[in-house]
Amino acid sequence: MKYDVKDLGLAEAGKKRIEWADKDMPVLRLIRERFERDKPLKGIRVSACLHVTSETANLMRTLKAGGADVVLCASNPLSTQDEVAASLVKDYEIPVFAIKGEDDATYYRHINDALDHHPQMTMDDGADLVSVLHTERPDQVKDIIGGTEETTTGVIRLKSMAEQSVLKYPIVAVNDALTKHFFDNRYGTGQSTVDGILRATNVLLAGKTFVVSGYGWCGRGLAMRANGMGANVVIIEVDPLKALEAVMDGYRVMTSVEAAMIADIWVTATGDLHVIDERHFKVMKDGAIIANSGHFNVEINIPALEAMSEPRREVRPFVDEFLTNDGRRIYLLADGRLVNLAAAEGHPASVMDMSFANQALSAEYMLATGKKLEDTVYPVPADIDADIAKLKLASMGIKIDKLTEEQDKYLHSWEMGT
Repeated sequence: MKYDVKDLGLAEAGKKRIEWADKDMPVLRLIRERFERDKPLKGIRVSACLHVTSETANLMRTLKAGGADVVLCASNPLSTQDEVAASLVKDYEIPVFAIKGEDDATYYRHINDALDHHPQMTMDDGADLVSVLHTERPDQVKDIIGGTEETTTGVIRLKSMAEQSVLKYPIVAVNDALTKHFFDNRYGTGQSTVDGILRATNVLLAGKTFVVSGYGWCGRGLAMRANGMGANVVIIEVDPLKALEAVMDGYRVMTSVEAAMIADIWVTATGDLHVIDERHFKVMKDGAIIANSGHFNVEINIPALEAMSEPRREVRPFVDEFLTNDGRRIYLLADGRLVNLAAAEGHPASVMDMSFANQALSAEYMLATGKKLEDTVYPVPADIDADIAKLKLASMGIKIDKLTEEQDKYLHSWEMGT
């Protein structure tokens, strides 16, 4: 079996992490039990480009239980848990191509290693796998039945491809499922991003001015958690509706340059380019901390910061100090990559349980319907979303009411007035 991981000797520790995550993933576990019986993915080659974490490992186990022939590579150079990668190879016989801290050349070589599997289905987090497949290996596209995409950034890229008529097979936008972005993006990103910042810096959030760029679901969750720990939260937005929502939620909203002048900690969560740029670095106060929770490390213009500073130095793991030409210190976390995965462990397993349940069931759906679909981006079917919510509630021991026949009839009628 071909693979590329840091050290197979780490497998024992990795298996413990995988088992620890599994206990908090009851929905995925139920799906895995059914997949083991029914084998809905039997014989299908799947190439997955995801964050190589203990939660992802349990998704890979589920796909394999369903009969899929699975290969996994990393979707970010700093998000890999090396012990988990080792355990997937050694204990579960799943080929993995991922090493924490790999350089860009290795990262893309690993993507090509995953594509050497000649997949019939792709599973992506950020759309790098799909992008490489379309640009460098278009001859393989004819073999693809369909794919899934995990994250906001990836869905944006794929919808752009579809609009330009260059997407060559159908893909389900797992990120857009309500049981994904309402929970994973809001509660998962919110908690894990704060966790990454605190592990990297050990700063006190209470009393700090905490700036969040982007008030999407990730930004909402991050603002909520920072506010809960006593920070003074400032929101930056370009969408007037989201900006207004942030104001009504009790946060200060201002322009990015205004925020740059007062920020103690500034986190980007937009999916866009150069959200923190040279004009912001010029007015930041001494000691400002900047981090990113968007998928790619382009949100912070690191070359611009380097150009106006002495050579960076690492002052703590995942903390680089830039001494600017005018004597101010600016601290960059995790080289501008996903701080929640680079400096911490990513989302809690109980949140990823729903996200990866969507992945598994969407893969099953795509295999059954992909050949009938057009080459565009599709939402997760509403019945899958609802079923996952029901299973999650049941796993938590929570029961809810059902509409009576009379109530259901009323909601579907128009005759009854005041």
